[in-house]
Amino acid sequence: MGSFSIALMGDTGLEGQPVDSRRMSAERLNPGANASVRFAPVILAGGSGTRFWPRSRKSRAKQVLALDGVKTMIQQTLERLLPVAAAEDVWVVTNDLLAEMICTQLPEVPKNQILSEPAARNTAPACALAAFLLEKTEPNTVIGIFPSDHVVKDAARFAEVLSAGIALASVGETIVVLGVPPTRAETGYGYIEVGASVAGGTVSARQVRRFTEKPEKAKAEEFLAAGNYCWNSGIFLWSARTLTGAIREHCPAMAPLLEKIAAAYGTAEFDAVFAEVYPQCENISVDYAVLEPRSLRSKDGRSKDGKGESGIVCLPGDFGWNDLGSWAALHEHHMSRPEFSQDPCGNVVEAANDVVIGSTGNYVFAPGMAVALVGVEGLVVVLTEDALLITTKEKCQDVGKVVKELAETGRGGLI
Repeated sequence: MGSFSIALMGDTGLEGQPVDSRRMSAERLNPGANASVRFAPVILAGGSGTRFWPRSRKSRAKQVLALDGVKTMIQQTLERLLPVAAAEDVWVVTNDLLAEMICTQLPEVPKNQILSEPAARNTAPACALAAFLLEKTEPNTVIGIFPSDHVVKDAARFAEVLSAGIALASVGETIVVLGVPPTRAETGYGYIEVGASVAGGTVSARQVRRFTEKPEKAKAEEFLAAGNYCWNSGIFLWSARTLTGAIREHCPAMAPLLEKIAAAYGTAEFDAVFAEVYPQCENISVDYAVLEPRSLRSKDGRSKDGKGESGIVCLPGDFGWNDLGSWAALHEHHMSRPEFSQDPCGNVVEAANDVVIGSTGNYVFAPGMAVALVGVEGLVVVLTEDALLITTKEKCQDVGKVVKELAETGRGGLI
């Protein structure tokens, strides 16, 4: 047939069953870890996933969809964290449009730890909010920052690396980042330059020299050839006191705002204080706010242009990571799975039935429909109840522009 099909009857946005809460101690996964260290994962789930339109909408964003199976992306995120964390220690930062659905999909997570941002303020305030909340009672808690919409193939290796990172982050002011070994000169990811090896632990670690935002193609090729650069996975580990200290140092205007919110947490005034104060925080990513300035700091605090010891350690993200940043990335992810990789023509058709003739490298999502592909290559076709997307894998990074155009032309009901 030249394709591998999945029979789908519909797309309700409520896919998945509650996640199993089984837990394995950090000490078991990493004999060098301190099992007494509390670990509090923070799942960032406020994005709108515009590059996955029309399936992803404001009220049914990418992270609450089951893009590659039965469980949704955020359910998969929680599931791979449970071997090293208790569900009651997990925090989620999202928005009002998604909070109710996330509460339904993650019933194990306490509802008062699923926080809805009053306004989108990028990742620095979202990451730091949990740190200021935990600093009040347990400042040595190790906080992990995890995007809600990535995929990981090797969950056991992920847990092993994460356990080692928790142990490192519990010592001093160490910041741990997970860097993915690059396989191509990708311009859509940030890069981490690593230096000398760091002693200790069961997983190899290297000192971080600097962070570089998404580079031009020539620079990405240079990084790939150099052999000491990793992709930035967006996964970070630090103690609550380390992150709050970094915010006070590098974002002094933001710190008192988050302190005020944290002081109100658990009181009747929290919602009002949160709504009033949080939008005053600077709209800035944690990379720009903390990681880049900290990477320029040597042990004695003086800038060494990225050549000093930053106190940031990189662990290998060699666990089959994919950020699923586009329909092309989803197609690539599907083709790496055994049930799809058997198709020599590289077609992924998610539909009730299909006929494929002389077609290669296509991705089609049309639940409940019969689909025929004839003589086409590299297409992306996505059908929902009220919209149809037709593009190519080459151009699918531009799907977000569709959402922008719909918003600017008064068709907000479609986003």
